[in-house]
Amino acid sequence: MTDGDWRGMDRATLSRAYDNSGAVPGSSAFMASLRERSAAFRETRSGELDIPYGGGARQRFDLFRCGRPQAPLLAFIHGGYWQRNDKQGFSALAEGPLARGLDVAMIGYTLCPEATMTVLCAEIPAALAALRAHANPPRLVVSGWSAGGHLAALAMACPEVDAGLALSGVFDLAPIRRTALDDALRLSEDEVAGLSPIRHLPVKAGPLTVAYGRRSCRSCAGSRRSTTLPGPGPGSPATCCRSPATTTSPCSTR
Repeated sequence: MTDGDWRGMDRATLSRAYDNSGAVPGSSAFMASLRERSAAFRETRSGELDIPYGGGARQRFDLFRCGRPQAPLLAFIHGGYWQRNDKQGFSALAEGPLARGLDVAMIGYTLCPEATMTVLCAEIPAALAALRAHANPPRLVVSGWSAGGHLAALAMACPEVDAGLALSGVFDLAPIRRTALDDALRLSEDEVAGLSPIRHLPVKAGPLTVAYGRRSCRSCAGSRRSTTLPGPGPGSPATCCRSPATTTSPCSTR
């Protein structure tokens, strides 16, 4: 089997190949620390919380202002392979952008299997449209980690988005359908074809930066390199960036 060729892997091997948390020692501790930091952040930092963009319980975003007039807005989409975590647990990631003069929004979304992947993916454009109308930023950058990286890449086609940053995203869903992750996702062939960003490169979009950790799983890192360069389309340059951190987990971005 060649490096990164998932087609030659059985289900168990492919599932391990996409277990980036298992590949990074101390990942559980990293995430627990992030949740603790996020809880402390939410207790001490004022913000506009749980602003609805739809009728679902998780169809909400939080907005934190930096205090600078007409600040650009970074909209972050949390990870968890589309089936776990929430926006609250990632709130501490707003600290850095806020300190640098950006407003920050944390977007929530309905998880699988409560929602299908089709329904889940449709929630992000709705959130971005509501966010643009509510905050009226001069520029909106969409970002996300893991599943959020996938959703951020899809969102590059949205008219509300000026640029993107995808951290350890998954850009082709075909391998995911053959892993244990699909027990909750229940991906259809049509969803793989229609919701894989690499298969629907926008003709025109803002710049997209893709980042991954130097010790990310080989199959994942290889996929990120091959599926994001030279760029999404003629009008949308993309940059692929390998982080010096072990992994582009949220804790490595502080």
